[in-house]
Parts: sequence; structure tokens; C-alpha cells
Amino acid sequence: MIHKTTRSPKTMRTVLFSAKFLVAGFLAAFTIQDKPSRPDESRFTPVVVADNLDEPMVFEVLRDGTAYIAERKGALKKYNPSTKTTDLIATIPVNTKYTSAEGVVREAEEGLMGMTFDPNFEKNHWIYLYYAHPTEKKHILSRWDLIDDQLVESSKKDVIEVETQREVCCHTGGGMTWDKAGNLLLTVGNNTGNQQAAQTDERPGRASWDDQGHAGNTNDLRGKILRIHPEADGSYTIPEGNLYPKGTAKTRPEIYSMGHRNPWRISVDSKTGFIYWGEVGPDAGEDSEIGPRGYDELNQARKPGNFGWPWFVADDQAFPVFDYGTNKPLAKKDPKNLINNSPNNTGLEKLFPTEPTFIYYPYGVSEKFPLVGSGSRSATGGPIYHKADFKNPKRAWPAYYENKWIVADFSRGWIMAISMKENGDYESMERVLPDYHPVQPIDIKFGPDGDLYILEYGSNWFRKSDNSRLIRIEYNGGNRKPIVQVATDKKGGTVPFKANLSSAGTKDFDGDALKYSWKITAPGVAPQSFATANAVANFAKPGVYTAMLTVTDSKGASNTQSLKIVAGNEPPLVSVNLAGNKTFFFAEKPIEYTIAVADKEDGSLADGKIKPEQVAVSIDYTSEGFDYAEVVQSQRSVDASTQFAVAQILMSKSDCKVCHQPNTKSVGPSFAEVSNKYKGQAGALDLLVQKVLKGGSGVWGEVAMAAHPSLPVADAEVIVKYILHSTDKTLSSLPVKGEFTPVIPKGDNGNGSVLIRAAFTDRAVSGSKAIPAQTSEELIVLRSPEVNGAEAPIAKGVERKALGVAGLGFCVVPYTNSYIGFQKIDLATISQIQLNASAETREGSVGGTIEIRLDSPTGTLIGEKQVEVAPPIDIAKMMAELESEKKNAKPGEAPKPRSRFARPPVVLQIKETTGKHDLYFVFKNAKAKEIQPLMSFSKIKFIQ
Repeated sequence: MIHKTTRSPKTMRTVLFSAKFLVAGFLAAFTIQDKPSRPDESRFTPVVVADNLDEPMVFEVLRDGTAYIAERKGALKKYNPSTKTTDLIATIPVNTKYTSAEGVVREAEEGLMGMTFDPNFEKNHWIYLYYAHPTEKKHILSRWDLIDDQLVESSKKDVIEVETQREVCCHTGGGMTWDKAGNLLLTVGNNTGNQQAAQTDERPGRASWDDQGHAGNTNDLRGKILRIHPEADGSYTIPEGNLYPKGTAKTRPEIYSMGHRNPWRISVDSKTGFIYWGEVGPDAGEDSEIGPRGYDELNQARKPGNFGWPWFVADDQAFPVFDYGTNKPLAKKDPKNLINNSPNNTGLEKLFPTEPTFIYYPYGVSEKFPLVGSGSRSATGGPIYHKADFKNPKRAWPAYYENKWIVADFSRGWIMAISMKENGDYESMERVLPDYHPVQPIDIKFGPDGDLYILEYGSNWFRKSDNSRLIRIEYNGGNRKPIVQVATDKKGGTVPFKANLSSAGTKDFDGDALKYSWKITAPGVAPQSFATANAVANFAKPGVYTAMLTVTDSKGASNTQSLKIVAGNEPPLVSVNLAGNKTFFFAEKPIEYTIAVADKEDGSLADGKIKPEQVAVSIDYTSEGFDYAEVVQSQRSVDASTQFAVAQILMSKSDCKVCHQPNTKSVGPSFAEVSNKYKGQAGALDLLVQKVLKGGSGVWGEVAMAAHPSLPVADAEVIVKYILHSTDKTLSSLPVKGEFTPVIPKGDNGNGSVLIRAAFTDRAVSGSKAIPAQTSEELIVLRSPEVNGAEAPIAKGVERKALGVAGLGFCVVPYTNSYIGFQKIDLATISQIQLNASAETREGSVGGTIEIRLDSPTGTLIGEKQVEVAPPIDIAKMMAELESEKKNAKPGEAPKPRSRFARPPVVLQIKETTGKHDLYFVFKNAKAKEIQPLMSFSKIKFIQ
């Protein structure tokens, strides 16, 4: 029997909705399963393409891997993938300065700002460069033929000019890209004076400070995104669909969008045609009567439009037009009925309503977009990823990133993947390669082979940085080879002996089962084989053995590593013993050391059978960043090269041997000739160091010595000391017991290391089989007492961010219950620790407690300090003090260095501690939210 059940219409709708919901959920479950999973970071490998760059701005990559890089001062460079060299191919005359109303010449942001290749470059060889004219107040987009790596001057066509001013700084734009129709898009900065708020100074003679006449002016190209169609004869036409139709009075038809402060790197979504770019915002740290706090923006344009600057920022937060005559803010504008009535406006008064901002974030924590972090900001932009944009790419990025916008922030040093809904609306964001920290990424795009390229400007502004480079991020979507590590507890000994062979550290990122195969061989000796991860090998006969480990994964991919073991000669024991602190050096304070050497066959220093002159002892101060691990090499002979091992490493990284040889003349004099000429002369060390750094000519002939201005002065000193002693007939060595007082070379930042190294080579063993001598050494590295918290090897819950201040690298932003840690730190003689920590309201910091603990985050507490939120810095007062200091300065006296955000250091008194410990800095604030930063800091200083 069928029973009929009566339901109300409302009930029926509920049932139908529930059924629909269940079906949708069922389908969604399968959809989620089919959605590509996030690839492991180990599948991405950053590869240095080109380094030693000088203020790189933009780049382009060809299908064969050739890269072209434009630098701000006008250089155009080419990276050759065959030779792996980067060469200068042209220099464009450009302006890089501006002259203030007071007649002071300063660095501007302009120069060679933009570069792009024509979409048909392989056929027509056209390259477009956007640059500041060297003498006239204008920026020019010009086209050249690039033939055989030469800019053909006769082919030059000036495509479009942008009139500018050079009274105040800043903002130039310079980003370029092409759409499918062959239209060229160019970002142009507002070229207006830069202060904390919007610049709307309408007083006579202050036009350079009124952005209503630049970015807000429909008859001016500044503060715009332009869209033009370059023609074969070097002219351009206006494509349909720009903001104002051609012929509209008081407008420029080239304008696609307006109301920009500093639009930067621009890209076009090949699928939707939407345009994306980074927008650098104003500097205000908090809301005030002159306007809202500053925001950077990551923007999307689905059509031409007005993005509101200088009257609006972020989600239409308004700046009042400021009356500088009465020093009062006037009324705010209406974003939907926007009128530009500035006397500096030469365009239309009534403007289009403002377009919505896609993503925006301040100095402080963004509640809406918390993942962007806090602190210095400078939105760069980046490309939209579509695999279909690449023809047969070698290493296409995974499908997980399909349709996502890959963006970077110049100051914060992150790369972000932004996901969008089908209609283009914002959906979510996530970090890309969070362990890779680009140093001020200034340009980012995919190359023809599917690799993501990132151009790192480097940490120094307006000058060359040793960490500026072009990086390629390669993706490996297939099976990865195992990573093999080998070690032994004995690298040799008198026979018979046993050695423990270890594969500790070997891993496979794919999680495959691994097979291990050890093979130990020596001439005339039966091989030993083991099929275990670790093995114990027996050495009964003298000889030089090779222990090779082959590791194979379940898919057949294999990798090998090997080491040498010398049987028949016990390696000597060498130790460096220090009095006082064994972790840090302190400038101008002596280091007491004693070297001990003992050898089973040859005796010891203590019994006199090993003479002090047989032991190489060296102490070098090296600059910050020197890789001391390269100094530790076995099988060295005891001669001058051992004594000057650090110099040998430095020279191998430089170009010294291109022009100089140890004993024979090359392009330049031999090291021996230099030594014979200068050794023993007063002041020779300083003279030659300056010659290395600045170059010179006329001493050894017509060929000039190249300058090496980027070589740290400390490293130049080490090299010169080696050259001066290169003719020593006997081992030049420090005594095996003594005292060394470190002196920081003039011009060095003092953040380097003192390397104390002792090495001894015993005698070879003769007999039926000659057993080679064994060299042992010990290297003690004393680090600067000033360390960067961002370099802590242990970190949990903190964020590392690139600082936007020249040369300061990275800072640490801790959150509640986070910590950083340093391993094996000796606190002997240390009484206090200083941090340049501060909790700034402009960054959203809320303050907290710093605890210093031993051996674990919950270990013995040896010091603590509360860091309160600092009151805002009175910028006006500071500027007044600077002006006063400038007026009262004596002739030739340099002004005192001063940071506008300087705070006194936070000082933590610590308890007396002996021995080496892992040292933890723990940050707490029970009242803080998880997304609220407690403070920020970079430097930690250990004080005796």
C-alpha cells in the first residue's frame, strides 16, 4: 500500500534544498579530492643565474635561457647560459639625480627604469627601454634594434615621452607588458613630492607637490597606466577601449587607468585579459587629520578606470585636500562624484568614480589580509600563471598554481600566490617558498621554459649590493634523487683498525624506500661490500681506501657520495685552546691561545719531537658572510698556502688569477714581483689594499688594474698579506702560543669573524706501500658579538622579514609564545645582552616579555625584560633637531648618523654562566592575539 504524505510548501522547499545540498556536498567531496595538492617546497630549487649586479631594475628571458638585465644607472647586461657569464653590452645615458629648491643634488629613483622585448622579438629584434633623459626633464620610451648584442643606434625610435619635474623625488613606474592584441602597457609613477600623506599643495610655485596636477589630471601621463599600440615605423596608435576616447578634450588618449601613486610591475592575465600590478602607497603609520594611514595595494583592473589617488587609498579611505596656507585640512572628496578643481589641473574637472582596490595592507597587521605580515612594505606585483602560456616548457610549474597571481613585496621579501574565484574576485592567499627570502625583489616573471625568475635588487639603495642577483626557481615534478650524506669516525689510523661508516643525513624527499650499497676499495686489496645504511669496515692492510655509498630509491634513481680513509698512518691530533670566551671576539681585546699537536708516530709539541715551526698557525679577520667551511680541507701540505688558506679561498672567488700568477708574469705582475717590490715598506699593506679596491695604473706598465670596490676591505687585507708573504722561503706562521688582538679594518662593519686555524702534516710512512702523510687541522671561528636574530638556526613562531633600510638585511617579528635559538654559545665573561627591539604602533606591535633561557625554551631562566609599546616618534621634532645640528655643524663636519625610527636598545642583565649552551630568546604576551606581532628587532649584541 502506498501512503500519501502531505507536506507544506515550506517543508517541501526544505527537503529539496537538503537533497540538493547533500548532492552538492557529495560532488564537492570528489572535486576536492581531484584538486591538485600543494607541492612540497623541496621540489623547488632556487638557482643563481646572474649576480654581481649594480642596481638591477628589470629583466627579460629568451627561450634559450639568455637573460637581459637593465640597471638603474643605464647598463644593459646579458647573461649567456652557455658560458654562464654576465656581460655589459650597452650603456644608456640617463639621469639619476634631482636638484631640490635649495640647490642640493640628491639621488632620484629614476634612471633606466623599464625594458621589454617586442612579442615578435625573434623576428624583428626590437627592444624597448624606458629611461630618464640625461639632460631634459622627461622620461622616454625608445625602441632599438638589438643585433648581435649591440643596440643599433641608427635604428633608435623615440616612441612616447612623459614630461616630468626634477625638483623633488619620487616614483617612476617603468613596468611594461603586452596583451594578446599586441598592445603595450606601461606604468608611469606620479613624479610628485613624497611625504606621509597625499600631496595636494595648491599654493603658487608648488606644482611639484600637487598630485592633483599629476596622477589626478586626465591631461597628464604621470600616475597612469598607459596602453598604446607600437607601430613598425616607431610611432604608436591608440587601441579602442582606453579610459577616454581619442579626441576627448583635456584628456590623453594613451591613458588606460589613472589615479596611481607608483604603479610598479604589471602583468596581463592571458585568460581573462584582466590587468594586475603592485601599487606603492604613502608612508603614514597611523590615521590622522591629514588622512588615513598608508596602504600598499595589489590591484586588478577588469576595465579602464580611476583608482583614486591622490584623494583615496585602500577601500576608498579619503585624504582631505590640505590647505597649506592656513595649515588646515579641507573637506574630503566623494569617490562616486569626484571633482578635481585644483589650479594645477589641466584636465577634466569631473572624473570617473573610483574603482575598487583588490588587496591593500598597512605597516601594521592587516585584519583582512593577515598573511602579508607587517612592517616595511613595497608591493611589487608579478605574473598570473597559466601553463598554456608556455610552448612545451621544460619545467612547467605544477597545476596547483594554475590561475593564481604570483606576487612579491620588495620590502617584506615574500612571494605570495593569490587565488581568485571564477569571476576574478579575491579568494585566498598563501606563501610560496617561505624558506626562500629574496632580498628586495624588484621584478618577477615566468620565463619561456616555465621557470619563475626573480630579480633581487639587493640590500643597498642607490648603490651596488653584493647580494643583488637574478634567481631562477626550478620545479621538479618527477622523482627526486636521494640526498646522500657519508661520514666516518676515523679518517685513518695504524693497521689494523676499524672505522664506523655512517649515512646519517641521507634522505629521499619522495619518501621512497631506500637501498644502501657500501663499497670499500683500495689497489691490491679485496673490496668490502655492505648493504646496510651504516657499516663497520676493517682495515688490516696499509693503503688509501675509497668508501663509496650508493643509495637507490624504489624507482631506480640513485646518488653516490664517497670519502677517503688512509690505513697505515694515524692522523695527528690538533687542537686550539682559548682562554676566555670561546664564541665571540671583541675588537681591541686580546685573545689568548695555545696550540696542542700530538701524533702517534711523530711525537708531540709537548715532548719537543714536533717543532713549533712545523705547525701552521694563522689568525685572520674575515668580512661578514665569508664561508669559513671552505677553509677546512684535508690532505693539505704545510707550506705558505696552508698558512694563507683563507686568502686562497678569497682569491679563488675573485678575479685575481685572471691577471696574476704566483711566480710568472701575466697581464699583470706576478705575486712574487709585487712581494719583492713592496715587502718591508712602511704602509705597503694599506697602499696595496687601496690599490685592490680602487684600481690603479702606471706602476707595472700600460695595463690598468681593475678596481674591486665591492670587495670587503677586510678580505682585501687578507689577500694582500698573502701576496706580500708569497716569497717567504719558510713557513710564515704565528707562534703556537700567544696573544692576538683583533682590529676591525677601516671601512668594515665589524660583523665579520676571527678565524684561528692550526694545521699539521705528519710524515709519510715508507715501506712496501708508501702511505701518504696525514694532515689534521682545527679551525675555531669566533663570531662578532653582534648577531642578527633573523639568522638564528632555531626558530618557532617568528617571522623573518627583509628590512627596507639599506644594508640592514632581515629582521625578526616574534608573536606570543615564539622563540629563536642559537646553538653552543659560550657566555663566559658576558654580563648583558642588548637587542635593538622596539614595539611600534605603526607596525601594529603590542609589546611583550623577552626571556633568555638555556638549552630549551623552558630551560633555566638567566635574564628577562618587558618591552612596552613605544610612543610615536615626533618626526617634526626630529627633523628640527637635524636642521639645528646641520646649522651648528662646523665646516667639514659630517652630520651624526641618525635613523628616523631609532630607539634605545633593550638591555637584559644575565646571570653568570659557564660552558657552552644552546641559547633561547623566548617572547611572551598572554594578552596578545595570535596574529599580533609583539615587537621587531634585528641585532643582538653580547656585552662583556
